[in-house]
Amino acid sequence: MIDGPYYVLTVLGVLGTGLTAGVFCAFSTFVMRGLAALPPAQGVAAMRTVNTAAVRPAFMLVFLGSTLLCAVLTVVTFVLWPTEGAVELLAGGALFLVGSFGVTAVANVPRNDALARLEPGSGEAAAYWPRYVREWTRWNHVRTVASAGAALAYVLALTG
Repeated sequence: MIDGPYYVLTVLGVLGTGLTAGVFCAFSTFVMRGLAALPPAQGVAAMRTVNTAAVRPAFMLVFLGSTLLCAVLTVVTFVLWPTEGAVELLAGGALFLVGSFGVTAVANVPRNDALARLEPGSGEAAAYWPRYVREWTRWNHVRTVASAGAALAYVLALTG
């Protein structure tokens, strides 16, 4: 069984990836549906406000802290290769680093940046909004599943 500081890091990994999964799940299951139901100008304005509010210490500490923690756990696992839980720890790290952080960087943030450049009431924003919601939410589903999978992998590492 994993013990000592490695145990604490893994428990923190469960918490961080699980919290992140919960945030992403909320967006996938009801926040984006609610925003999509608004007229485009209102939806665009609301999502731009949400995107600005997300880049605050509370969420960034959880998200970036989990990313750093997963990277540390992955490197430590490669170096120490514990007799129990190594595969689960590596799977958890890969799921979060690629499926959550990586997808955020290459799929969700570029869409957020494109949305931020549009004037909410413009015709361009109204035309882009349905595509944004569809594509952003699709990639958010990936982040949700990857983050939840990482949390599960870390739990399995602790119980193995």
